[in-house]
Amino acid sequence: MPLPISPVLGILTDNLRKRGSVLPLSKRDAAGWAKGLDIPHGGETVLYTGLMYQLIPSIDALASQMSRFENSRMTQFFGLGRLANQFINLSYFMAMTASKDMKQENNQVLCNIARILKNAGVEFGYLYDNELYSGALVYDAGLDDSFSKHARRVFSVFRKHGVHRVITVDPHTTSILREVYPKFIPDFDIEVRNYMEMLVEKNLPVIRKQDRELVIHDSCVYARYEKMIEQPRQLLNRSGITSKEPELTGRSTHCCGGPIESLFPGKAHELALSRVSQLQEYGENIVTMCPICLVNLRKAAGEGCHINDISGILADAYLSPVSSS
Repeated sequence: MPLPISPVLGILTDNLRKRGSVLPLSKRDAAGWAKGLDIPHGGETVLYTGLMYQLIPSIDALASQMSRFENSRMTQFFGLGRLANQFINLSYFMAMTASKDMKQENNQVLCNIARILKNAGVEFGYLYDNELYSGALVYDAGLDDSFSKHARRVFSVFRKHGVHRVITVDPHTTSILREVYPKFIPDFDIEVRNYMEMLVEKNLPVIRKQDRELVIHDSCVYARYEKMIEQPRQLLNRSGITSKEPELTGRSTHCCGGPIESLFPGKAHELALSRVSQLQEYGENIVTMCPICLVNLRKAAGEGCHINDISGILADAYLSPVSSS
């Protein structure tokens, strides 16, 4: 039998209400990526990760565990699991198998973005332990009441720390803050800029020319909701990358399947396999700009197929190598 939607979503919303995120993170897992970067605490402009890259390893581990229960009789006990989660954070134990390598890689994504922005002359701070999850998954699941309360909580943190502008790093957080928060918070007055938009404006000099081809997988949210199609291409092309366009691209991009993985892991994997097959018709080296797309497409990719986050490509082109000494 399929996973019972109500208890699963209930656990996530209970976590959001009681613990500040759909899957609670330790302070080290949430803000450890910024260690050694000397980013000021707070300020009028802050880099807001929305915890998306940090959460992905735990979400992936949780989805893997849930896939084992799909079509199992154990699903009838999920209601009891939600009740127990009120007192003991069960999702923490389910996500304990989160990949350390994935954590390190996702931390590097955030580190790359921060370093490139600094190199471009962008001044920003970071809220460190005070940063909260955006609530994107809960909104996408249609749980408006829980989302509305959490969004106001996030907004109050921005106001408390004097934040007037946020720089976002992923499509879901960008769209949630820019398009959705104003619908639930009439006085939401935070300017929302995505890091790729800012980098395009800065016209960074290329430090190391990239002479290679990459197949672009567009994020559904970036391409359809935020109309962010040209920015990643401009940054790649300026660096020397030849971007190859699959048949379904731009606003017609094909979903990676990731957004439904927690509830329908089998269907999510089926969609990912379909998308990887489409992309591989144009090349084995693929670039995306969404943490959900990254992890879901990688799980569907076969040997020899390489899925990369755009931040690593941009770091290779626009940053000097970090000394190992």
